[in-house]
Amino acid sequence: MTTAETTIPILPCVAINETLAFYEALGFDVTYRQASPNVYAVVRRGGVELHFFVLKGLDPDASYSTCLVVVPEVESLHQAFAEGLKRAYGKLPHSGRPRLARLRKGQPRFNVVDPAGNWIRFVKREAPAAVSEEGSRSRLAKALDAAAHLRDFKGDLEAAAKVLDVALARQEPSSEEDRVRALAARAELAVDLGDKERASAALTELRQRPLSDEARARLQEDLRAADEAERALR
Repeated sequence: MTTAETTIPILPCVAINETLAFYEALGFDVTYRQASPNVYAVVRRGGVELHFFVLKGLDPDASYSTCLVVVPEVESLHQAFAEGLKRAYGKLPHSGRPRLARLRKGQPRFNVVDPAGNWIRFVKREAPAAVSEEGSRSRLAKALDAAAHLRDFKGDLEAAAKVLDVALARQEPSSEEDRVRALAARAELAVDLGDKERASAALTELRQRPLSDEARARLQEDLRAADEAERALR
């Protein structure tokens, strides 16, 4: 079914040039801008169109502006954004502002936080519903889910790190794979938070965990993330 209606978000920003440069790095084109009677601009990438206006007194760290963008798939889009940001900033910003949230294999959504603190949430259309297996999963696995939610959807890296630290310190029964996943996630968070000592400790423990070839195959994504965290420490 086709409709004639279109919804376009209008988001605040502090400095229009900074905001436009960020979205151009993501592959958006600036399709319109004006300086008077008020500062206003439009960016577009495919079917995604965003409008911006300058709001005096805006505190980006206290911003609550957000919008949802539903897309056919997220993997290639996230990769394109990552490549553009690396070219523009010399590195991939996973923390602070602006930033691009990490995307794990199979994850149906990711967030972008722009220089003004606006959250743009990209969600795969018809994302599969999560299947609950709460009864059979370890507390460490559940802590991993909680930490991922805090990191990727709320942007609270400190809280995510605390959740994992508490869960890892319990030394409760869990599979080696769950512990490796938790250590890899904790190393990533430590790198993003600038805590090299904690990142190094998590990676050292991870490398000491005994893993079969089959487990390593299942943990390819997590081990790759650990390798990236280790490279970031050099």
